Amino acid sequence: MGLSIRAYARHRGVSHVAVKKAIDTGRITALPDGTIDPDAADAQWAQNTLQPRRAAAQEKVSTTKARTAPATGPAEATPQRDVADTSTAPMSAGGTSLLQARTVNEVLKAKLNNLELAHRKKELVDRAQAVAHVFKLARIERDAWLNWPARISGQMASALGLDAHTMHVTLEAAVREHLIELGELRPRVD
Repeated sequence: MGLSIRAYARHRGVSHVAVKKAIDTGRITALPDGTIDPDAADAQWAQNTLQPRRAAAQEKVSTTKARTAPATGPAEATPQRDVADTSTAPMSAGGTSLLQARTVNEVLKAKLNNLELAHRKKELVDRAQAVAHVFKLARIERDAWLNWPARISGQMASALGLDAHTMHVTLEAAVREHLIELGELRPRVD
């Protein structure tokens, strides 16, 4: 009989979730009763966990050696670094090192802090409120233009000596045509 998952996690100094994940991925095996033999699991953990890192380190060394090797021949190549030396170098996961990830995180935090500061200084405008305000202004402008022929057609007709109704119909048609042209313009809101 072995240790429970939580007891083995305390033994390893990791969380029980890490132990469960190791069992699920096959890095360590549990006994038939669901417990874990600590000696066997430690050996499996060490073998299955460090092996990919060693292979990645050896691959990194071989690619570094291939890039730094002079074209004259292998006898003058720089000496190969020991695999144990590369284990202290930061390993990159998915092409991003820990330092790069931290840098990106700090840049993002700085941008968010700048936005928060601008918001508190009332330098930012809420997009929804701005769009609603522009829509309201455009509607007011459109209504003013639609009412303009009715207000001005009588005065223009008497000044020009024309029929007031004809002048009103002509002005209204011209204003509607102009508003349709303006309505075809689509503002880009980013």
